Amino acid sequence: MIGRVFKAFQYRDFRLMWFGACTSSIGTWMQIVAQGWLIYRLSHSARLLALDQVLGGLPIFLFSLFTGVIADRVERRKILLGSQYVQMLTASVLTVLVATGVVHVWHILCLSFLSGCAQAFGAPAYSALIPTLVEKDDMPNAIALNSIQFNVAVMVGPALAGQALAKLGEKWCFGLNALSFLAPILSLSIISARFLPVKTTETMFASLKQGIRFARKQGSMEALIVLAFCMTALGMPMRTYIPVFVKDIFHRGPETYGNLLSLMGLGSIVGSLTIAGLGNIKRKGSLALGALICLGGGISGFALSKSVPASGAILVLVGASMMAVFATVSSLVQLITTNEMRGRVMSVYNVAFRGGLPMGNLLSGWLVPIFTAPVVLGVNGVLLVVLALYFLLVQRRLAAL
Repeated sequence: MIGRVFKAFQYRDFRLMWFGACTSSIGTWMQIVAQGWLIYRLSHSARLLALDQVLGGLPIFLFSLFTGVIADRVERRKILLGSQYVQMLTASVLTVLVATGVVHVWHILCLSFLSGCAQAFGAPAYSALIPTLVEKDDMPNAIALNSIQFNVAVMVGPALAGQALAKLGEKWCFGLNALSFLAPILSLSIISARFLPVKTTETMFASLKQGIRFARKQGSMEALIVLAFCMTALGMPMRTYIPVFVKDIFHRGPETYGNLLSLMGLGSIVGSLTIAGLGNIKRKGSLALGALICLGGGISGFALSKSVPASGAILVLVGASMMAVFATVSSLVQLITTNEMRGRVMSVYNVAFRGGLPMGNLLSGWLVPIFTAPVVLGVNGVLLVVLALYFLLVQRRLAAL
């Protein structure tokens, strides 16, 4: 069983990319925790918390379609290296601003947007590169293991950030994040895999249309894209507003904030390990929709909870179900897509998956000051359950995959 879970680790390049990405993800999550806490400490504004998430995700929503075309035309490793350097720079600048005591919220917001621009280039290239490092039969396992590295970071990063925030201050979280980008830069410099794009005389718009046409011809792809958008738009705002629950409902500090995010990360690892162990199973669509029901129920339960231990237990369930949906849907998209179209199709998917984050936070940032965070998150959870039941009982094309 253990060998089956970690099967994709037999590929050297995949191992290198996995450990490099895991290290930088831990640093990134340390920054996410510290950044959310810093913004709320400086402004005590739920809207600014949401705006930070919007600005970080907006470039991915705006530019990913075009950067996906670039990922099919340029050596993907070089794109990823450029993305890592820019993100390292933004973390370094924020470290200096906080260390010198001159940081303002608008500094953080601008750097979030710049980092988001780098991620807009890196995300399609990374999504397209990972499946080329393993054999096709091992692709679902590789995608699930990739989810595990992300969620190891979600568990470890916030826990480290909570301790660092309480004892050392925000600047240490930002500085360690800047250093963490050295790991993926080194990994990308070592791997032997190369993507050699086919030369084309097509314009970028023509290539983009070709990718969109490919996605539309696969009937089930549209349902997967809708599901990805709704999951992030309705599910991810919960993570954004955890500082509000910690400070205003639980009346606790940054250690509790970090611990709650770590418990969510622990659940995510459990969900990812489960999907990795299942391998290339049938009826992935039904599995994803069942997990989506658990996700919606968990979010509504968290919104109603007034107890820190109960909320922590619920977050384990939320993390597990969220990663089960993500890993399963991502596997389906990758298996449907051909390699020469992978950058463009994954950019369409990333627009939906990552674009739902700023859209959901933008809407919730407007609604939370009016209706409160528990009410908004509770409704989001109910809507996710309704969406899953629709695809299970009415539009069954996705459930049949």
